[in-house]
Parts: sequence; structure tokens; C-alpha cells
Amino acid sequence: MSAAVRTPARAPILPMLVRQTWAEFLKLWRVPAFSATSLLLPVVFYAFIGLGQAAQPLFRGSHITFGAYFLASMAVYAVANVMIFSFGISVANERGMKMDLLMRATPLPPLVYLLSRCITAIFFAALTLAVLFPFAYIAGGVRLDASEWFTLAYRVLLGSIPFIALGFAIGYLAGPNSTIAVINLIYLPTAFASGLFFPKQLLPQIIQNISPYLPLYRFGQLGWDAIGAPTSENITTDWLYLAGYGVAFFAIAAWAYRREESRKFS
Repeated sequence: MSAAVRTPARAPILPMLVRQTWAEFLKLWRVPAFSATSLLLPVVFYAFIGLGQAAQPLFRGSHITFGAYFLASMAVYAVANVMIFSFGISVANERGMKMDLLMRATPLPPLVYLLSRCITAIFFAALTLAVLFPFAYIAGGVRLDASEWFTLAYRVLLGSIPFIALGFAIGYLAGPNSTIAVINLIYLPTAFASGLFFPKQLLPQIIQNISPYLPLYRFGQLGWDAIGAPTSENITTDWLYLAGYGVAFFAIAAWAYRREESRKFS
């Protein structure tokens, strides 16, 4: 009688996900250039730009202060910054160090690896809000209802998902040595043109005409609406725009990933 052939049991997914997420978190946390910058840069921007006029009304007759407006802007900026930089730079660096070859040789499922990175990025984004919100409350005198604080937090975390895909796309399209320059060239001008640093009405007219088509502008609208600031369109429209950008960014990221895979493993 022949013995039955036994196949090795597949490792449980959840413990693998927990361990890999913890490893990804430690990897980013131990890089001060990322962790310290992600946590402190929005606070620095708020201190330099927002504090001096935090108590002033956003516009004549408005009950929304500039401090509250700029809090929403920096929340959007900080979260999108974490998503793009954590994925874009780390993916590009790991490609350069051939870490993707090593990960492919391990039994770790690709989906677990991807989910662990997404969870880590969202956790880091939540940490930036946990630093920014108290600073705006204490130093900037921003006073919002509990529901407004909650709405602002969950909207910027949920709305950041398309920027995860954008980070992946940049990470697979740009080289390890050029990724930071590419991200800064794309992200900083887009942030300014979207009204994250100054209200759209104060920007040149040509920029005002372009800004409604920028993903960061639509993302910013979610934050500004959460604190009661006037927005140009219905919030549902902004969610639909972000969903469309998300589909496009994920498609580009998937194409770039498959191109990388075919180059190295086919």
C-alpha cells in the first residue's frame, strides 16, 4: 500500500500579515528621514504659515478661521505625503537593492506583502494626525466639534487610498536615485496649485482654472468641507473624482509592476 503524499500546510494568513506589518513599521520607523519628516513637517508648515493668522477669518464675514482651514489642508498634505513617499521611495529603493528578488524567493504571499505596506502607511498617516491635531488645538486655537474632528480624520485617511497607488506607480517607474526628485517635482507644485497652502482664490487665475482637475484639490475639498469651509462642488463629486483617480493610478501601478516582473523573471 503506497503512502499518501502529504503537501505542506499553508501558513495562516493573519499571523503572517501581523508580523510583516510590524516589520514594515519598524523598517520605516527606524529611518528618521522618513519617520521624523512625516510626523513633524506638517507641524512645521503649520507653525510657519498657519499660526500667525490662525485666528483671522478665512474670508470677510466667514466664521471659519484660517487656522481651521490650514489644519484641514495640512491634514490632507500630511496623509498624502506619507502615502506617496512611503511607497514611492521605499519601492524604488528595494528595487535598487534587489529586495524584490529576495521577497519573491520567500513563501510570503504577494497580497500579504502589499496589505502590510498599506496598513503601515495608514498607521503612519494616523500618527501624523495625532501630532498635528493637538498642535493646531493648543498653538493655533482651532476649535472644532467632536464630529468635525472625527469627520476630518476619517475622510483624509479614506481619501488617501488613491495616493497609495500613485506612490507605487512612481516607485516602479522611477529609478532609485531619481525617485525623490520625481516625487518632489510632482507633489509640491501640485499641493500649492491645489490650494493646500493658500486658498484657491488667492492663486493666479491660470492656476485656479487648472486646480479643479488635480487629485490633491479634490482631496483637499474633503478636508475643507469637514470643517465647514465652503467648497466649489458637492462632496459626492469629489469622492467620485478621487475614485476615478484611484482607478487610473492603480492601473498605472499594475502595468508598471507587470513590466518590472516581466523584465526580471520572464
